[in-house]
Amino acid sequence: MKRLFLLIISLAVILITGIVLVGGTSSATAKGGKYAGCTTIQDGTLVDSAGNPISVGYDQFGYNYQAYMFNGRYCDSDRVIGGPYCHVDLIMKWNDAWLSNKDCNDDGTLDRPSDFNSYIGSGAWLTNHQKATEEDGCKWEYFVKMVAKPTADFDCTSVGGTEIWGSFCRIQQIYNSNCEGDEWHGVLLLVKPAGFGAWK
Repeated sequence: MKRLFLLIISLAVILITGIVLVGGTSSATAKGGKYAGCTTIQDGTLVDSAGNPISVGYDQFGYNYQAYMFNGRYCDSDRVIGGPYCHVDLIMKWNDAWLSNKDCNDDGTLDRPSDFNSYIGSGAWLTNHQKATEEDGCKWEYFVKMVAKPTADFDCTSVGGTEIWGSFCRIQQIYNSNCEGDEWHGVLLLVKPAGFGAWK
């Protein structure tokens, strides 16, 4: 099961980087940080990376961009129904600095930094919560909290975290399973402070 846990961490990396990647800049910096004049999802004109209209509420895959979250099957998170790991339930949450629910730079898509380096110092954060029951009856649950590094030279390990994507720090990881030993149970990583507000 230890191998499965490491696989889940790897998949979390692929999954988060696969969230509808759209161009633009964070709405926190666009147009002076003000939302006046920005296009919203309610306007009905915004599209995802494939050109499909975005609407309020959950779409068929499990994304609710207005609420900054995904709640569905892991296999659908790549915006293709079905595939591997459909037995894994996934909830992802993020803030406006990771992926906005507005278009303030008038490109027709939700605003977000154009590359991972642009996240540094933005206060962006996201969480990934997965759980499943395997064919052998083993149940497991995994949670990770990630925040943008405050500066490019910030060392995540200096506060007890781990770096991911070169621009983010994992600041909390929790894993529980009814089929594994104590070394794979409970809090695996916890940075203090672990609150999002401390990372702006």
